[in-house]
Amino acid sequence: MLLTELDGFLTGLLVCPEVIPPGEWMEVVWGPETSGIPPFEDPLDVQWFANAVAARRDEIARDLARGKLQPLLDVDERDGEVLWEYWIDGFAEATALRPEGWEALADDPVMATPWSRLATLIAVARNESDLDSVAVNALQDRAVAELKEAVQRLYAARDRVAGTTSLAPVATTASKVGRNDPCPCGSGKKHKRCCG
Repeated sequence: MLLTELDGFLTGLLVCPEVIPPGEWMEVVWGPETSGIPPFEDPLDVQWFANAVAARRDEIARDLARGKLQPLLDVDERDGEVLWEYWIDGFAEATALRPEGWEALADDPVMATPWSRLATLIAVARNESDLDSVAVNALQDRAVAELKEAVQRLYAARDRVAGTTSLAPVATTASKVGRNDPCPCGSGKKHKRCCG
């Protein structure tokens, strides 16, 4: 994942209607070509990366709690255009982990509108939208504001329903890991079959 995709992905995890365990979503971060195994030789690199991901996730959660989402977005150096599509692709990756949970939001009177706005942005980014070119261009102009507002509304509604959002840790401590212990990278596999 690009950094902006990872940022969208982590944001999607935080506003997801269901809590997704780190062992499951870290496999998506590692990438499909790794078969859920971290692409690092050194277990310390795996731990450093997992800690960096957890730190960014915690930072996004703090921003959402303050009502000030600040997505990491790339900018095209040629024309200064904000490339929000990569961020929303990462967000869509998070929604793909629990599609039925996200689809259920369409029936929720509070969450249906912000979810619909995000689903429209996902469709536009993937060139799967039914909107005409004039509507797509208008949406492109306000896409960043749309995604920030929709995500913030989903987070506020989820927070009201679930109470305080608790974050599951991404990785365990860096102490000595036994061969049969769960791998500290969060893959859910035994250490001997993963980073060991």
